[in-house]
Amino acid sequence: MKDEIFDTYRNAGEIAAKILHRSAREIREGVSYLDVVESIEVQVREEGAALAFPLNLSLNEDAAHDTASAGDVRVFSRGDVAKLDLGVHIDGYIADTATTIDLGNNSLLLEASRQALEAAIKAVRPGATAGEIGGAVQKEIEDRGYRPIANLTGHGLDQYILHRPPTIPNVGVTGGVVLEEGMVFAIEPFATTGSGHVGEKTRREIYSQVSQKPVRIPAARTILKKVKDRHGLPFARRWLNEKKLDITLPALVRSQVLHVYPVLSDIAGSLVSQHEHTVIVTSDGCIVTTRSR
Repeated sequence: MKDEIFDTYRNAGEIAAKILHRSAREIREGVSYLDVVESIEVQVREEGAALAFPLNLSLNEDAAHDTASAGDVRVFSRGDVAKLDLGVHIDGYIADTATTIDLGNNSLLLEASRQALEAAIKAVRPGATAGEIGGAVQKEIEDRGYRPIANLTGHGLDQYILHRPPTIPNVGVTGGVVLEEGMVFAIEPFATTGSGHVGEKTRREIYSQVSQKPVRIPAARTILKKVKDRHGLPFARRWLNEKKLDITLPALVRSQVLHVYPVLSDIAGSLVSQHEHTVIVTSDGCIVTTRSR
């Protein structure tokens, strides 16, 4: 990896870590969900960086892919377990990091995903397999009496690419990708009181452009023009401020121009915690780009 690319990853990670740390304190009982989301997204731009994806803020049994809608009226309530997942990029080089804020009495659940992340990071080195990392995650979570979410994984990162190999499982598997020096990926353990698997909800607020095709609907052309500078990175429905989104966005998904990210959720009434860091594999281990320094 070239030094300037390495430095850019580090700079993006430093910004993400700083914003995540201070923003976690904004999540309090009675505070507006939309206000928190918009505040954090503004902070990224104020730091001279850009959002790699809309801020994900998923509550309770929802594990991933929730963000504010335009006019969102939700407020945080006592007992909420809020996953704050932030992606920052500089020139397309991404830092992906997450923490969980507990407004109830769920400290052991949070400890499970936090310690699973630390154990996974310790296992990263050239020659290790993705399956070994998953085994480290699974052990820490199950030792505390919870389940890892088996169908959510960490993922490789590249310039303007949020998901690419290697896939980093949250359960132990045989083999998997062999890690090599210079690989960049996010590790994101999820611990749950529920089933250990997520399914899709009907709520859909996040999209990304996945192909270039001619479109005939004027409103669709307007949307694609607006998201062109995303270079394929995800965007939020609320960023568009366009009419007829209920018709146009599904049409673009059906034509496979856009990909949609439904909210992913464990069983109703369960609670999910998440912690995440971005790492770069080095000759003797890894650098954690999103660790607060």
